[in-house]
Amino acid sequence: MLLRFSRIMRILAYFFAFASAAVAADKPNIVIFYLDDMGWAQPGAYGGKLAPTPNMDSIAKNGVRFTDGYSSGCVCSPGRVGLLTGRYQARTGHDANPTREGRELLLSEKTMAQHLKPAGYTTGIVGKWHLGDTSPEFMPMARGFDFAMGTVGNLGEGRGPSFYRGTDLLGELEGAPVTSPVYAKEACGFIDANKDKAFFLYLSFNAVHSPIVASQSWMDRFKHLDKRQQAYAALVGEADEAIGTVMSKIRELNLEEETLIFCISDNGGASKEAEQLGLRGSKWFVWEGGIRVTWMVQWKGHVPGGRVVNDPVIQLDVLPTALAAANADAGGVELDGVNLLPLLEGAAKELPPRELYFRFGVQHAVRQGDWKLVKASKDMEPMLIDLSTDPGEQNDRANENPNKKAELVALFDKWNDSMQPPRWEDLRWNGDADRKSDKRKSKGKGKRKKSE
Repeated sequence: MLLRFSRIMRILAYFFAFASAAVAADKPNIVIFYLDDMGWAQPGAYGGKLAPTPNMDSIAKNGVRFTDGYSSGCVCSPGRVGLLTGRYQARTGHDANPTREGRELLLSEKTMAQHLKPAGYTTGIVGKWHLGDTSPEFMPMARGFDFAMGTVGNLGEGRGPSFYRGTDLLGELEGAPVTSPVYAKEACGFIDANKDKAFFLYLSFNAVHSPIVASQSWMDRFKHLDKRQQAYAALVGEADEAIGTVMSKIRELNLEEETLIFCISDNGGASKEAEQLGLRGSKWFVWEGGIRVTWMVQWKGHVPGGRVVNDPVIQLDVLPTALAAANADAGGVELDGVNLLPLLEGAAKELPPRELYFRFGVQHAVRQGDWKLVKASKDMEPMLIDLSTDPGEQNDRANENPNKKAELVALFDKWNDSMQPPRWEDLRWNGDADRKSDKRKSKGKGKRKKSE
């Protein structure tokens, strides 16, 4: 009897192992490298010259580089809401960074990890969360992640524990404030532990957000630069090295052709050292410099490499693309992004026409083809820009094209009416009067406000 039971258990174990391997073979691993505050043109593949970025550049070489890639958020947390839910953050009024209770990613929203787990994926986040840490139900382990470690938000916010591992909040992390090499090690450990399964890894860097710090070995490589450029270049280089470390692990395990890889920034550059190549504005604004980002995809053996694509894409497209690759669906959730696989794989020459929308409190923008309507401060009259001839957004074409401006104004108003009003606003970046008012309100809280 015991012998028969043992034999049955061995057969069942073999069956489940075979089924697990079949699931893994049928579904690609999904890896997202999400850089923080990196300028659109920082990687060498985009023209950046301050710091070599061979590992980011290799993703462009082996995959597709989008020239007109966007984030729906011009600051950190809203961009992450859009990435992980595939839905405009304005659907839940999450226009600005969370700083207190009531400003978390709503529990009604379903994250990418929650979508992929039922499809057979083991899920992991390494790095910056920034979607709420006021109680356990808002933390990664309660939002679909099997493995989680990193920072709850920005480094140095000056309020409570800064780090997490699993369900525990931690006051310190060995190696911090330099985190890129720590995250590379943790990410490789996650991959090693799940190499025989389909896995989803969200590697969310603190770099290149402030504080501008890096390991001494990386600082030494840029001694020829002035002090601030040296630190910023080292920060960029060390983040790129971390991407290379993870890519080396993927290659070592012969998983590269089984892994769909995205490399994107959460919003435009914040530092004056950020390389923007003439784009107007920066983080905190809906000018191109605040919303146009590095945007690359690699899937060897499935996506032809070395391609440069000009179709506008947005971080909202990552989730529907990942679900399509995984042969999964959104389970009835209305997504705002589109599946890019036909375009990536070459089955489609271009994406169907669509509008992309951006809102940051009183700021807003709409892109339709090469036309962009932009209102980048409270009292500004919206400008109509032709991005094909004016990527630096200097010339208002509204007088020559009043009907196009009216059309885009009407499109934004219709879209905005279907969204929720901002649940809170970051007044510092929505007009000089508001900025001064907010500075008075935040007196005594400068340490937290500085890093948001």
